[in-house]
Amino acid sequence: MLAVVHNTTAATRLFDILPLFAEDPRIQTVFTCPGSSAFTAGTTEFLARAGIGEVLPWAQAVRRTPDFAIAASYGGDLHEIKAPLMVVPHGMGYNKYLEHHGQQPVFGLSSPWLLHRGELVPSIIVLSHPEQLARLTDACPQAARAALVAGDPCFDRMLASLPLRETYRQAFGIGPRQRLVVISSTWGDSSLYGKDPGLIRRLAARLDLDRYRLAVALHPNIAGRHSRWQVRQWLSDCERAGVLVLPSEELWAPALVAADLTIGDHGSVSFYSAALGTPLLLASAPEHKVDPRSPIGQLLAVAPKLDRQAEPAPQLERALVEHERSPITRLTTSRPGQSAKALREAIYRGLDLPAPRTPAETWLLPVPTVSFPSAHAQLIDVDMTTNPPTVTRYPADALREPQLLPENVHLVVHTRETNTRLLDLADIVLHDRICDPAHWIARTLRELPGCHLAVARDERGWMAGDAERLLSLGEPTAPIPALAARLLYDREPGLSRIRLGDEVHTVRLTELTPTRQAAPEPIRPAG
Repeated sequence: MLAVVHNTTAATRLFDILPLFAEDPRIQTVFTCPGSSAFTAGTTEFLARAGIGEVLPWAQAVRRTPDFAIAASYGGDLHEIKAPLMVVPHGMGYNKYLEHHGQQPVFGLSSPWLLHRGELVPSIIVLSHPEQLARLTDACPQAARAALVAGDPCFDRMLASLPLRETYRQAFGIGPRQRLVVISSTWGDSSLYGKDPGLIRRLAARLDLDRYRLAVALHPNIAGRHSRWQVRQWLSDCERAGVLVLPSEELWAPALVAADLTIGDHGSVSFYSAALGTPLLLASAPEHKVDPRSPIGQLLAVAPKLDRQAEPAPQLERALVEHERSPITRLTTSRPGQSAKALREAIYRGLDLPAPRTPAETWLLPVPTVSFPSAHAQLIDVDMTTNPPTVTRYPADALREPQLLPENVHLVVHTRETNTRLLDLADIVLHDRICDPAHWIARTLRELPGCHLAVARDERGWMAGDAERLLSLGEPTAPIPALAARLLYDREPGLSRIRLGDEVHTVRLTELTPTRQAAPEPIRPAG
């Protein structure tokens, strides 16, 4: 078996299919890269992380005569392969226009991608739904005879994983009352990230840290064009704000299973999310980039849009309340749960081998082992008019843009924060795992005269203090930045309660030394 890997995106789809035959000792899979994609950077490294140490050079691959070949994209000299070739889509069907010699044909369904000198290149064209077959027949009639409507193996894996939704949520660290918002962007100037690269950071700055958790799924082509290092640098401010930038190309699907809402664009991830029944808001909907007859083209025309200038939280809550699954999403697959069987039968026919007697399996998605980063600097609002007092937390990134800054907030900064300006402005400084918290509190407050409270942790628990007084906090369940801000207003020993989002937390305060200090004035926007 020759596995043709154009780029990382195509590789991820191939890995949805390779398990259908990879365990068969009669079959040896050899990998090759045609080198035709503009986004090949990182592909070899991706394969190496999967344990594929040797990639056969394309020039050698086309001199060989494999028994069968499989690819998850078009492009390059696929016509040189001396074997039956199966091509599967690397996204949700075929929807996008892609420029070719001044024309805008639909990628994967048009003659520029399917024919070479008038001859059909693929032996099997895998489609997920008959609507694609209708468009294929219109655009390239001679290719229709090679079409196989086999369903969508990637979507089938998501469907199979849905019963374990709570498993994925807790693996990501999502609480029972928290909203997981997946922000998805395909590649290109018209994508969510290409059109507005600051959107993710602005959303993080305006959403309550205890109610919303943001996970970002970027199309691998973005890193393929600009490098993984560059993309990490561009999104480093988002990670400092507590946003999880999914570190692996395989994690977007588990994130969709766990998500409460998706903010996306014209990429396949947005459509898959809607097909799972998850509310969708479009931050970019470039209808001119997709075939209007395609499922994604139809969804762009009707899906609700995100107002990027308005407050996001009311829009998210409204989308959750008013959501109704669009009938368009039924076009994802006409064979839900059956793609493994259909694809394996076709592959073994192409190999001229009897298929194994065991049933073809749909593999569950991997359970993630990543966690959300902490926002090392937070703006915290304490509303003392409620019982118990209500605490709302935001990433301190809002300080960059005064118009985003909530009123009446205090700045809490952890010593892991590297921005010296934030440390100078801090009302409260945090540190954990130190040997002598009382000494650290006293010396830190002496060096930071504008700081009103320092909080430290040792092996016995947390301790808070000002210049003259210390309190033991034990091991509270509330996030320490929220609890520390609450202590600016009341440090009486005994039980203290705060409300965070929809949860109430209780902590017992024990006095270690006497005296008290008045609460500071909150940070206010300039002007």
